[in-house]
Amino acid sequence: MNLTVFLPALLKGALVTLEATLLSAAVALVVSVVVGLVRLSRFRLLRGAALVYVEIFRGTSALVQLFYFFFVLPIFGIDLSPMAAGVIALGLNFGSYGSEVVRAAVLNVPRGQHEAAVALNYPPGLAMRRIIFPQALAAMLSPFGNLLIDLLKATSLLSLITIGDLTFAGKSLVQSQGHVTAIYTLVLVFYFVMALMLGRLMQAAERRVPGATAGGGR
Repeated sequence: MNLTVFLPALLKGALVTLEATLLSAAVALVVSVVVGLVRLSRFRLLRGAALVYVEIFRGTSALVQLFYFFFVLPIFGIDLSPMAAGVIALGLNFGSYGSEVVRAAVLNVPRGQHEAAVALNYPPGLAMRRIIFPQALAAMLSPFGNLLIDLLKATSLLSLITIGDLTFAGKSLVQSQGHVTAIYTLVLVFYFVMALMLGRLMQAAERRVPGATAGGGR
């Protein structure tokens, strides 16, 4: 059996998987930073709203959230394409976890750094941008690397809403060609290679940030 005949379809699906991963990661990153910092706000209402979001998205199934965005929102007149629904659902889901990474990293910045910002008469926003956040970033990279690889694997759920990702391509080939073991072995190899690539990229990013602990991505 010539396995190379399956490669074009799987490669096409892998590119869709990478696209969905990177778009979802961009959404998750923005959400993580915004919500993580809002969780530290001195305004109780903002903190409470952010906490509700985090608890809902961490406490419910990513699959159910995906179905909600794709199947339920159209009932209320909000029609999203499969890719848009998938990217938003996964971005918000992983953003809820990432926000806790941001919050913990900021809280772990030594108290003396906060006091130094006050002594320099920095406004809170400027102190966060110039002093606190750059130091917290070093502690965020390794957990973010792990979340990115988890996000890559979670994109397999997108096949359930008709997105032609790697998992969808594998299932389609099995249905049309058979060869279950060979095709799903190739799918596993594709996921492994992509996870390895993302892990190496995150490790390279960690090496460029002073104080970061290399080794993120599993």
